[in-house]
Amino acid sequence: MPVALCAISHSPLMGRNDPDQEVIDAVDAAFDHARRFIADFAPDLIVIFAPDHYNGVFYDLLPPFCIGAGAQSVGDYGTEAGPLDVDRDAARTITREVLDSGIDAAFSERMHVDHGFAQALQLLVGSIIAVPTVPIFINSVAEPLGPVSRVRLLGEAVGRAANKLDKRVLFVGSGGLSHDPPIPQFTSSPEQVRERLIDGRNPSDAERKAREQRVITAGRDFAAGTATIQPLNPHWDQHLLEILASGELEQIDTWTNDWFVEQAGHSSHEVRTWIAAYAALHANGPYQVTSSFYRAIPEWIAGFAITTALTLSSNHTK
Repeated sequence: MPVALCAISHSPLMGRNDPDQEVIDAVDAAFDHARRFIADFAPDLIVIFAPDHYNGVFYDLLPPFCIGAGAQSVGDYGTEAGPLDVDRDAARTITREVLDSGIDAAFSERMHVDHGFAQALQLLVGSIIAVPTVPIFINSVAEPLGPVSRVRLLGEAVGRAANKLDKRVLFVGSGGLSHDPPIPQFTSSPEQVRERLIDGRNPSDAERKAREQRVITAGRDFAAGTATIQPLNPHWDQHLLEILASGELEQIDTWTNDWFVEQAGHSSHEVRTWIAAYAALHANGPYQVTSSFYRAIPEWIAGFAITTALTLSSNHTK
């Protein structure tokens, strides 16, 4: 069965700290194109790779990967809250293939996900329940992190599993590119923050709003040139997009975690979701990127990109 890909950046600052209208119009046009691409492909299943931002996964138990057979959106930053429409049988098939491939992924019947998953689904298909989904968490924030080569191998295993499902599968990567928002680092945080990062479930509305306001303020300061967070790196972003488009994903295996941070900020690790999605597509044969949009958007603290791709054997017949 055909497979396709749509990889996007997400930002909780969209609609809260927006750039000039010309930039918004360009982003909207790129999303419109992505939505038409997805509607034309007509997926039976979305397999979405996304990170968490200390809203669903914490240091009390921190897996590098987790596949959800059931998932609940926490509804942060005004995203849709509630259960995702998870295809449990597909999730179990994918999990078996991943584990049989020697990739140690966790499995959850009650995964909690945040805007990394929900915003992408809402932007691309309108709702977290519009299309049956398998959510796959990739740790991209909380150190220590494993080597990026393991992310590629995870994606390849997921891609092989998708080939066995007899479904039209859309792989979605949600995250990145270069950005360094004010997300706390465990080892350098005060004790009360570390305790929240260990077990931060069920924050009060006031606590969640305070956390979100800090990010919004940081975005405004960053756009004004007064923030101390790391600058965006369009050159690094474009280089990554070129490698992903080439299909020569093994090139990324040599990139160290420290190098990611030095070049593109702590949260550049979110491109692990893109790498996994492209590796899943590549496991189904050679592919072609059909559209690629990029803008560096300081107001959203993001090197912001949207890409679509198809395997050369795929078509748009339903």
